[in-house]
Amino acid sequence: MAIEAAAEPDSVIAGTAEHAHTAAWIATVLRGRIAAGELTPGSKLSEQALSTALGVSRNTLREAFSTLAGESMVTRIPNRGVFVASPGIEEVREIYRVRRMIEPAAALWGEVTPEVLDAMESIVQRAQAARDAGTVADMADANQALHSAVVGLTGSESLRTLMDRVLAEMRLVFHAMASAPDFHSHYVDRNVQLVERLRAGHREEAASGLRAYLDSAEAELLGRLADEAG
Repeated sequence: MAIEAAAEPDSVIAGTAEHAHTAAWIATVLRGRIAAGELTPGSKLSEQALSTALGVSRNTLREAFSTLAGESMVTRIPNRGVFVASPGIEEVREIYRVRRMIEPAAALWGEVTPEVLDAMESIVQRAQAARDAGTVADMADANQALHSAVVGLTGSESLRTLMDRVLAEMRLVFHAMASAPDFHSHYVDRNVQLVERLRAGHREEAASGLRAYLDSAEAELLGRLADEAG
């Protein structure tokens, strides 16, 4: 897939400069923009624009880029600059290796409270409304939120941080499915079923169902990417 440079809008690069004094913070800001779908695959990240908007040196910004490159969030192209990455087949496989290890385990052993279940039900209701309205972006948002909530069952900040990174990369993968608007829609009911199983206390069924869900999603994404590559 060709990578074309695109200037990022002010709303994307603007941040709270008083806190932007570390590369880690900048990486977090940019990762959040990617996870929100505000930075799309192939978008060029201008050093000049970002350093000015965030009030940081280019050296600090480059440190952040190095962090994101290590997470497969961005790609450096010699003599052209830094671009938001376009995940390929191997990146998708790695994403799902991580997800299969974390999410089913969270469903099986995490702390499930009535408050958490209510929040999850609210998310799947939002997804159902988005599906009925045919709003793909909102379905994707709800999908991200639900899977983040699943990992939140672990109570582990380290796993939350890891999942934030994984979901940011997933957002980039979703762009490969832009020509398949039904990709998210047929997972909405499976998300509803996941929450129902958790509320019923059927933790093993929830975990096994979630693993099958992830297997199906991975296969569909890999098939789409293979078709595009071919």
